[in-house]
Amino acid sequence: MDLKEIQNLIKFVSNSGVAEVKLETGDIKITIRTTLEGNSPDITYVQQAPMQQTMQQAAPVAPAAQAPVAPAVDENAKYITIKSPMIGTFYRKPAPDKPSFVEVGTSIGKGDVLCVVEAMKLFNEIEAEISGKIVKILVDDMSPVEFDQPLFLVDPS
Repeated sequence: MDLKEIQNLIKFVSNSGVAEVKLETGDIKITIRTTLEGNSPDITYVQQAPMQQTMQQAAPVAPAAQAPVAPAVDENAKYITIKSPMIGTFYRKPAPDKPSFVEVGTSIGKGDVLCVVEAMKLFNEIEAEISGKIVKILVDDMSPVEFDQPLFLVDPS
């Protein structure tokens, strides 16, 4: 898990109103606690290293994750983001032997099918809610996606 993923997780947790989130992946364990009164979040990072690693090798990870981040100028702000309405597997094609629903540069209309998200053996077609042109496809074919994860950038002009 890299620094950007940790920062995105912190932002998500602080905006969601959840009091505490625990995440364990491999030998990394992260706990994020926020206060419900609207005060600044109390964030705790814990990394469990394998027995062969010394504490000096594992310690630099936690302070680096708490470093302040300068706000970045988002060049994609003029585009509309189409997000996943559910957790599942993202597919750009209706079948392996068929062409993709959309490519970068494709003009789309409201109601056009953009992709399919498979959840629990159900294939859900994701339709465009706006008209425009696909500027960027943000997810690789056959990748897992989370709820509200950005899938496409669309230029509405």
